[in-house]
Amino acid sequence: MISLPRLYAIVDSSAHQSIRELVAFARELAAGGCSLIQYRNKSGNARVMLEHAKELRRQSRAGVPAPHVRLIMNDRADLCLAADFDGVHVGQDDLSPESVRAIIGPDRWLGVSTHNPEQLREADLTSADYLAIGPVFATSSKEDPDPAVGLEGVRRARAVTRKPLVAIGGITRANAASVIEAGADSVAVISDLLREPRKSAEEFFCVLR
Repeated sequence: MISLPRLYAIVDSSAHQSIRELVAFARELAAGGCSLIQYRNKSGNARVMLEHAKELRRQSRAGVPAPHVRLIMNDRADLCLAADFDGVHVGQDDLSPESVRAIIGPDRWLGVSTHNPEQLREADLTSADYLAIGPVFATSSKEDPDPAVGLEGVRRARAVTRKPLVAIGGITRANAASVIEAGADSVAVISDLLREPRKSAEEFFCVLR
């Protein structure tokens, strides 16, 4: 079973004006202690996604943002392989976990998003390495989010699976500790890392000790 860091940072391309800015943001996250970073791009432009991903991979191999950072591709198993990322995270409307596993092989990490106990139970039976539950709180990071599950939803999720559990959606430095206390192994964060990413990441780790 894999071990997740307390903070699962997500780099959303829509929040950055250029590839240089995006990579600099990832560098700051790593400097703040982030060892697991997901690249997320909902534009659907595969060429741009691959360009971004390859640069993140190249920089990580050069020690920037850091050699210990594990890179996860959101949605796209094919681009995960093309950019030599360390894993893929898929949602309910993407390829099935087993289809993704067939593409990426046994060694790369596979995460699956779920939004209710039924989806979680189904995902728990797959070869996914970790499961995500959310949104925990109201979030502005998705255009059409599922209903918030709250801390009770995290507790129910924890009761369903023994796999590592990532909570996502509206999580901030102010509420992250309560999410971990409810049973999550890790919290995935987008918005509350955008300003001063290094300092923000460091503060998350202080809160999540």
